[in-house]
Amino acid sequence: MQLQLGSFALVAPVVLAPMAGVTNAPFRAMCREFAPGLVYVNEMVMAAAVLNRNPKTERMMTFGPDEQPRSLQLYGSDPRMVGEAARLLCAEGRVDHLDMNFGCPAAKVTRKGGGAAVPAKPNLLRAIVRNVVAAATPYGVPVTIKFRMGLFPGLLTHVQTGRIAAEEGVAAIALHARTAEQHYAGTAHWDAIAELKAAVPEIPVLGNGDIWEAADAVRMMRETGCDGVVIGRGCLGRPWLFRDLIDAINGRPVQAAPTVGEVALIMRRHAGLLAAHLGENLAMRDFRKHTSWYFTGYPVGGETRRRFAMVSTLAELDDLIATLDPDVTLIAGGERIRRGHTNGPIRVALPDGYLDRLDDMTIPDDEAEMAVSGG
Repeated sequence: MQLQLGSFALVAPVVLAPMAGVTNAPFRAMCREFAPGLVYVNEMVMAAAVLNRNPKTERMMTFGPDEQPRSLQLYGSDPRMVGEAARLLCAEGRVDHLDMNFGCPAAKVTRKGGGAAVPAKPNLLRAIVRNVVAAATPYGVPVTIKFRMGLFPGLLTHVQTGRIAAEEGVAAIALHARTAEQHYAGTAHWDAIAELKAAVPEIPVLGNGDIWEAADAVRMMRETGCDGVVIGRGCLGRPWLFRDLIDAINGRPVQAAPTVGEVALIMRRHAGLLAAHLGENLAMRDFRKHTSWYFTGYPVGGETRRRFAMVSTLAELDDLIATLDPDVTLIAGGERIRRGHTNGPIRVALPDGYLDRLDDMTIPDDEAEMAVSGG
């Protein structure tokens, strides 16, 4: 099965979900080394910060010289501002694909009426999507959107959101099959993906949620009828998962999980790329969280994990790697140990009175202030 985004044909219908603080250029490069020909989406950036040329946001919007397509996720709650940011990015030739975030449950985003809060107001959602598609279309840049089932069980919006996306010319849609209230807890409701696909058969629907190994993706597509998958937490510390996904979706055997020695080489490659991208000092502080993910499911011992989680230089990382037993293998079921966020349910933070009138297009008046901190 082939998924097409603009002129880019994916070798398998698999997309990397944008994850804040994770899916930067080095991480995406690691994933591409295992599985070229997929779509790997950069971290989300705020429309206001793009327009204000915020230095932090400018650094975040970095792509490798050979990276294709250059995929970026954009968010905001002001239709004019988000549309103008999309136009700027496209006009300057900085992106080949734009994804819109309508699913982020983080309080700092929903409290300002962005992310998962937007679909609760269908007129506002439509205006944002329409403006972005209109801005991107003249440049041949496809637009996709990613969203959740809704804010909470009493306000499910995924079907309505999908229909609006289809009507406004979106190239594909992705559903994280959880509510914002659910956050990252419990299990994803794959039946909602099937419901969405049945409601909008004319547009590619991608499923997201609880894909921890390649077989999960095959099962999701079979059970829901979705056209592809979006991979989030399952690839943390496991960039080779994308290779496995291509093999499984195409009916080929999936390779055995790497040994600790092989994982160590991958870690060192990742750390080196990150150091070149951020500078060694900042890179190694950032890399500490990745060491925990890389070792998930491997019996390397608590003291080893602690020492890797305090690494401060590449030379220190090399010394620590030399102490590992390279023949250690993944424990049974280790690939299914959850990585990243697991918290929830949460109380969804919203602007005062946000749900009083769901048919209006009220937007916060302080979005520009958020751009000062980089979004």
